[in-house]
Amino acid sequence: MDNIKVTSDIDYEVFVDSSWRGFIEGILETHKKVLVIAPTFVADRAQLKELCASSNRVLFITPDGEAQKDFATVERLWSILGEQEFGRTDAIVAVGGGATTDLAGFVAATWLRGIAWYAIPTTLAGMVDASVGGKTGINTLSGKNLVGSFYSPRAVCADMEWLVSLGDRDFSAGLAEVIKTGCIKDLSILDLLEGVSGIAEARTLSSELVSRSISVKAQVVSADFKESKFREILNFGHTFGHAIEKLSGYSLRHGESVAIGLHYAARLSEEVFGFSQTDRITQTLLKFELPISVGREEFSWPDLLSLMAGDKKSRDGRIRFIGLRALGEPDWIETASPELLFATYEKIIR
Repeated sequence: MDNIKVTSDIDYEVFVDSSWRGFIEGILETHKKVLVIAPTFVADRAQLKELCASSNRVLFITPDGEAQKDFATVERLWSILGEQEFGRTDAIVAVGGGATTDLAGFVAATWLRGIAWYAIPTTLAGMVDASVGGKTGINTLSGKNLVGSFYSPRAVCADMEWLVSLGDRDFSAGLAEVIKTGCIKDLSILDLLEGVSGIAEARTLSSELVSRSISVKAQVVSADFKESKFREILNFGHTFGHAIEKLSGYSLRHGESVAIGLHYAARLSEEVFGFSQTDRITQTLLKFELPISVGREEFSWPDLLSLMAGDKKSRDGRIRFIGLRALGEPDWIETASPELLFATYEKIIR
């Protein structure tokens, strides 16, 4: 079991390969009232209804995926917190993927200007990305995570037990975020993934991949919690990736969209920085059955350009990207011409 410390608005720990059941039981003993938020399939598998049978425990079942991250769901949760008279010493627990931890963290941040919350991520992407770092948020018609806050959990428990039954598609999607972390800082992650034959063998390395990825994020977040600039390196692949995800109507997993975004950012880096290792990135993505290209008709350039221009990472109308000078050496791309951005799009069209 690894305990990884994060220093931000509060100091907290991420417990890797620790028992989620022991973790949640400790929370239920610590707080008088606890609201547990989880999607249906997670609640059923974990028998959360039985766990929350006591009068001071409330279970809220969310819609699936990104559909839960809307204002209507937030309003329902606020109503429950009000009806149950949740106070500042009470808590929220998120048990689910990244969408669930994003939602729960945002609700916790906004109720009484902030009550305690805890994360039990059940997907690989949730473990290595969404649950750590304190970014919370919901989606709007304008884009993903445009309404949110920086508000850290009190603790995170990443139990590898959840990954055993995680489907290959979702495990692979989580690997996109792991690969991103390897590209920007810890090249040993890429070495590990290059040493396996595919998804099945990568699963045997889950604990090490999760620990290494979280360690990178913890270092970056601890240095720049509110993303004044340095933390933006974690957005490698996300400017283009978020536009792809939104335009797909969230039919693509977040990690699948990020994989395409990694390819785009690497190709852009070739022109801006002379980056020469795009093939290493794309071959690693393809090994784990991740997409690296898009169809012109489904993802037209004008639509993608409009979404990227409205992304929260843009500044003064400039679309900004994180690129790579070399593997492990991220840098900012802030003045790429419209012509270069379009030419890069043309390189990833299938």
